[in-house]
Amino acid sequence: MKKILIVDDDISITLLLEKILSRAGFSVVVVNESSQAMRKAQELNPDLFILDLMMPQPNGFEVCRALRADATFSNTPILIITASDDYDSKAIAYAAGASDYITKPFDHEELITRIKEVL
Repeated sequence: MKKILIVDDDISITLLLEKILSRAGFSVVVVNESSQAMRKAQELNPDLFILDLMMPQPNGFEVCRALRADATFSNTPILIITASDDYDSKAIAYAAGASDYITKPFDHEELITRIKEVL
C-alpha cells in the first residue's frame, strides 16, 4: 500500500483528501502544521507528498524546497493542491521541485488519476 503524506493547514481539506485517498487504497497521514512536515516525512518515508502552498511558515514552496534538498526525498513525487491558480505560483512550485499541480476545487477522479501517474 502506497503511503501519502498530506501537508495542509486547512483541516476540512485534509479530512476530505484523507477520505478520498483512503477509499482509493492509499495509506494516508496528515500534518496540519507545515513546521512538522519534515519531521513527519523522515518518520514516515512516504511514497508521495501532497502540499498546499498557502500555509503559515514555512509555506508550501519552502516545504517543497526542503524536501527536494533532502537526499531521501529528492525523487519522491510532490503533488501541489492549492487555490493559487496564477502562472507565477505554478512556475515557482515547479521550480521548487513539484511533480504536479492541481488547483482547488478539484475533481476526485482526476486527483486519483494524477496521483497514480506520478507514482
